[in-house]
Parts: sequence; C-alpha cells; structure tokens
Amino acid sequence: MKVIVVGAGIGGLVSAIRLAAAGQQVEVLERNPMVGGKLATLEEGGYSFSLGPTLLTLPHVFDEVFGLAGTTLADQVELVRLDPQFRYRWPNGSTFDMPDDRDAVPAALEGFSPGAGDEWQGFAAHAAKLWDLSERTFLAGPMNSPLALLSRVRSPLDLARIDGNRTLAKSAAAHFDDPRLQQMVGRYATYSGSSPFKTPATLACIPHVEQAYGCWHVMGGFGRLRDALERVAIAAGVVIRVGVDVGRIAVDRRRVTGVELADGGSEPADVVVANVDAAHLYTDLLPHPKQAKRLDRAGRSTSAFVVCAAVRGRTDGIAHHNVFFSLHDRQEFQYLEAGQMAIDPTVYACVSSVTDPSQAPRDCENWYLLVNTPAAVGLDRKLTTAAVLNRLAERGFDIRSRIDYTRTLVPADFEARYRAVGGAIYGTSSNGKGAAFARPDNAGPVEGLYLVGGSAHPGGGLPMVAISARIVADLVAERHG
Repeated sequence: MKVIVVGAGIGGLVSAIRLAAAGQQVEVLERNPMVGGKLATLEEGGYSFSLGPTLLTLPHVFDEVFGLAGTTLADQVELVRLDPQFRYRWPNGSTFDMPDDRDAVPAALEGFSPGAGDEWQGFAAHAAKLWDLSERTFLAGPMNSPLALLSRVRSPLDLARIDGNRTLAKSAAAHFDDPRLQQMVGRYATYSGSSPFKTPATLACIPHVEQAYGCWHVMGGFGRLRDALERVAIAAGVVIRVGVDVGRIAVDRRRVTGVELADGGSEPADVVVANVDAAHLYTDLLPHPKQAKRLDRAGRSTSAFVVCAAVRGRTDGIAHHNVFFSLHDRQEFQYLEAGQMAIDPTVYACVSSVTDPSQAPRDCENWYLLVNTPAAVGLDRKLTTAAVLNRLAERGFDIRSRIDYTRTLVPADFEARYRAVGGAIYGTSSNGKGAAFARPDNAGPVEGLYLVGGSAHPGGGLPMVAISARIVADLVAERHG
C-alpha cells in the first residue's frame, strides 16, 4: 500500500516511521527546504536557538518510535534531565525553583509559602489520577465522537474524575491559597495556547507529567531530534522529498487517490496523512465547508512573539528555563482573549547555554524569549522587542547592553512558515468544556485521509504530536491492513 505524508513536521516523520515499520510504502512531501516543521533552529555567529519546542517530556514516547525502527532514543540523541525544571519569578521579587526530584517539591514549596507543601501533596495526587485517566481515555485513541471516549472509560465515574467541568484556574484556587502558586499552575494552559480561566482543569495533569517523567534538553539543540527522526525514517525506507508543495488532495467517490502538486504534477496514493494545519487542509488542500466552520467555532489558539537574543557574558541567577510572571494574570488573559497584546505579559526565557555550552560562544548566552500573543495580531518588531527587554530589565535582568543581535518571530511569520491561520501555533485552543471534541479528528471526512500533528487530536507539544502519529498509524492498520 502506498502512503503519502503531506508535511515533514514531527507528526509527519513519526507517522512515516511507524507506517514504514508496519511494512507500508511511504513517501513524505515537504514544501520547505528542510524537514522538522516547528522543530526549527536558528544558527548565527556561533549562537544556536531552537525556534519551536524547547522542552522534551515523555521521552519514552519517542523511544518507542525509534524502537520500531531498530534503534533507541539514547542511540540517536543525548538527553539531559534538568534540575531545576523551571525557575519562576514574580513581580514582587520572589523566586521558586521547581525541583526535578518530586519528593523534594513539598519541602521546597513549604519554604516558599507556608502551608504549600501539604497543598502540593494533595494537588500532586490529583494530577497523577488525571494523567492516568487521560492516558487511558483521551490519549488511547481517536476522539471522533463521545462514544469513542465512552468505549475507553472503566466506569461512569471516570467522566467526573477527569475534572472537565471546572477551569484550570478554579482547580488551582481550590488547591492553593497563595495566588503566586495559582498563577504557576495556570501557566500550564499556555502549553496548548489557551487560557487557565477557560481551559478544563484536566490540564492539571501536566505538572505530574513533568515531575514523573522529567523535563529534558536535547544536547546540541532540538534540531538534533529533528535530524534523528529524518535519519531513522530514511533508514526505515521512507522516501523524503523537500521543496515539493502539495496543492490539492485528490479524491474520487469520497476516497483519496493521491495528491496534486502545486507545480502541476501528481502522486497516486492509497492513503494520505496530512501533517498540516487543519484549517489549511480544509480550506485549501481539501475544501470542506463543514469542517472549516467547525474549526472557526472552536476558536484558535494563541500565537507568540519570539525574540532570539545573542548575549555576551554570563548572567547571574538565570536558569535554563525561566518564567517571569505578570502582575495580574487574569488581566493578562483578558487582553489576549480580546485580541490584544497584554500590557504586562508573562515572559518565558529559555537560556539553553546554561546547560549546553554548544548553544553559544564561550562565556556567552542564547536567550530565547517568548510572549504569548493573540493569533493574527500585528506587531512592530522593534517596539515589541524593546518592550520585552525593558520588562526583563525591570525584573533585574538587564541584558540590553550585552546583546550582539536579536532576531524575531511574529504571528505573521508562523503563518507564513507553517500555513497556520493567524499564526496560531497549536491550531484550535483548549478553551471550553468541549475542547477535546472540537479539535479535528485524526480520521478525515473521506476514506483514506488522516490528520496528524499539533492541530489534530490530541493537540500540540512534542509528545502529543507523537501520540497523534501513533493513533493515525493504528487507524491505518485497522482500516487498510
């Protein structure tokens, strides 16, 4: 059976490896000059920046994929488990380092905020149960209907235990008295481009994932993981063609027959796996008004403003992963929901050279700064860069005089690079009780079409994208095996 994968992002590459390992003939078509999708890098003047994911969780998900191709994750890349996982900073000057050792977290929190140690114990137990439920229900297969979910629950109580009827912000407030810790928990909503005041409390499982499985850095930068996936896919027999733009998915009698290329050529196929933004798929590649309307109703995730700053010298007190929180988190998300850049945004700073000297020249640092923005918002690069750097200076980290250069990404760049409407990084948002069902299905509306990647079920982030590839490969085996 011939399978064409449209797009060589992480979801496309992992799908290709899985399908090739199952004995399928697989060809990947990528319009950009290199593979990897959002797992892109910038290298300039001895500095290296990962432009997409900067954190790996659930590494065993990728180890399983490499195992299908006769190798291991450890054979392909070098991973370092980070400790602390994150350094959180608040406007009042308080700082909290999240330990990697989960047994050390309660004592660390107790020292930060009296009473928080016991609160964390209860929260951590709740988060572990949420992850167990999510893993065997939401993540175990497609979500094409509520019945698909019901078929995987062990009892009706599972639906209540998944904690989907309250928001993440309400869950945080129920578990923690300290507003700073409520804000820290709320930040996990941004992992899917959403608001803690609207996204279901199910996302409280993420802290458990980070504590139980670790937060990892790929030595040499996340481009090494991209390169490993490409290398292993080719070794498994996958044909990868870059610089090939697919213009249309060909269908006959509601069944996929292949793809039509933008240059006028065509490629036949029995199955097409679309590793593209779902809105682009249903607007351009396979126009489908019903699916496109469904995406509009679901709402788009946030986008981002990114600054890559090449910084001379070393900075005292900076960690690998840093979060500089806003003064008022509710007000921050109100601005985003209104389609405006927050006046006082939370700033995420990844300085991977703290762990990995290869990422910057000697005694220098690579600052990757990210601020959440609405999709489709227009931004002045110079003014917004200055605003972000000024905010860091106000928090005691003035790197402005030590910068060799800055490079920026705005929502329009994400839209151009990935054909993501408005630059929405995660496709649809996770806002609302029914968000899991609003996200596009892994099986398309015509026979032989499948969706993989961050805009499809189960969502964005490296492990979720790899899980979506597993779901797609299982569907192909079930329906076409």
